[in-house]
Amino acid sequence: MRRNRGFTLVELVVVVMILGILAAIAVPKLLSTTRTATEGGLKQSLGVIRNVIELYAADNGGSLPGADGAQATFKTDVQPYLRTGAPFPDCPVGAKNNSIRMQTSGAALVGDASPTLGWAYDNQSGQFIINSNAASSDGVTLYDSF
Repeated sequence: MRRNRGFTLVELVVVVMILGILAAIAVPKLLSTTRTATEGGLKQSLGVIRNVIELYAADNGGSLPGADGAQATFKTDVQPYLRTGAPFPDCPVGAKNNSIRMQTSGAALVGDASPTLGWAYDNQSGQFIINSNAASSDGVTLYDSF
């Protein structure tokens, strides 16, 4: 009597198919969760910087940080209001850096289609946005409108 102790080809194919189906279901859920978490962190960073701008204005008689229109001046002005030793936050979408596109016109800011700078700031209006007009994870809301 001969006894085979291995699996048949059919059994192996069925197991591989089941694993493939499970992976096809799980991977999109994991990718969506990652993007949602990134956007949550992004909204938190925006809230912190916008609060810092308001605190600076309150402490300085209504004048806004970065009055000369220079990125370095803006970062120097707001640094005391950030956690001690913490660098200016990176923008996790678009250009994915902590560079700021400075605007001095007071006109409404709009994100760039192909951003090379992570953030955008208008030193006349105090508006601070994400410098990207790409769609967020919901496919409708643009990052520059967060």
